[in-house]
Amino acid sequence: MICRRPVLTIWEKLYLPSIAQGLMVTVRHLFRKRVTVQYPEERWIPPSYFRGAPILLTGLDGQEKCTSCKLCQFICPPKAITIKGAETEDHKEKYPEEFFIDMGLCIFCGYCQEVCPVEAIWLKHQYELADYDRTALIFDKKKLLEMGRMAPYLKGREKPVQGGGE
Repeated sequence: MICRRPVLTIWEKLYLPSIAQGLMVTVRHLFRKRVTVQYPEERWIPPSYFRGAPILLTGLDGQEKCTSCKLCQFICPPKAITIKGAETEDHKEKYPEEFFIDMGLCIFCGYCQEVCPVEAIWLKHQYELADYDRTALIFDKKKLLEMGRMAPYLKGREKPVQGGGE
């Protein structure tokens, strides 16, 4: 089947209507309210559905929730999570002996949060993760648990640091 192209008029060949439409979009945006935030003096307040840095949570009893099932490691698209499990004598069978998240690789997709059966990993509203060294962006279990204990707290999901400090 042969597709016939429409014959363009001289006016259409000059692209003037298209250029005028593009300029009209630019002019409309000139008179809109600006949304620039003067960072770091003004902080951006993320919306409730924002997915920031992943953290590890502890239960209200202070015990870490992670059972080292490695579902988050398997589901992670960029393979940013590394877990080495170990056996325990407590009521749960395993715990993560080593737990690393490479924030330089993490795409903040939220799959790890969705797949976790015990809600041990959560995406918090923290977005300031910049650093000059890529190795500083590899967070270990201790750092992830500390981030989980920092304000603002996820109501009913994490235990604040003893003494109420931030």
